[in-house]
Amino acid sequence: MKGIVQLGACCFLFAACNNSGDNRATAVKTRADSLMEKVMAGHDKGMAKMSKLNEAKSKIQHAIDSISKLPTDLQKRSAQYRMQLDSTFNRLTFADYAMNKWMEEFNMDTLKDNKEEQAKYLESEKSKIGKVNEAMVNSLQKADSLLIKK
Repeated sequence: MKGIVQLGACCFLFAACNNSGDNRATAVKTRADSLMEKVMAGHDKGMAKMSKLNEAKSKIQHAIDSISKLPTDLQKRSAQYRMQLDSTFNRLTFADYAMNKWMEEFNMDTLKDNKEEQAKYLESEKSKIGKVNEAMVNSLQKADSLLIKK
C-alpha cells in the first residue's frame, strides 16, 4: 500500500513538472518579438550611459567656465582647446537630446496587429537607437580625451 502511494505521488509530481513549461514552449517568437528585444536592449544600453553623459557635460561646462575666468592672454592661448570643449559639449548635448527624443517618439504598440509592418517599424527603430548609442559613445570618448583624469 505504501509503495502504491509513493508511486502515485511520483507520477503526480512528474506530470506537474512536465506541465509547467508547456506555455513557454508553445509561445513562438516572431521576428517582431526578436526585433523588440533588440530595440529594448539598445534603449537599455543608452540609458546606462545617461548619467555618464550628464557628468561629462558638467565637467566640460566647468572647464569652459574656468577658461572664461582666465586672464585675456591665457584665454587667447586656450582658444583652440575652448573650441574643442564647446564642440564636445554640443555633441554631448545632441546625444542627450537624441536619446530623449527617441524615447518620446518610440511606441511599443505601433502596428501591433500587423506583425509584418510592426517588424518594419521595429527594424527602423533598431537603426535609430543604434545611431543614438553611437552618438553617445563617440561624444563620451571625445569628452574623455579632452578632460584630464585626476
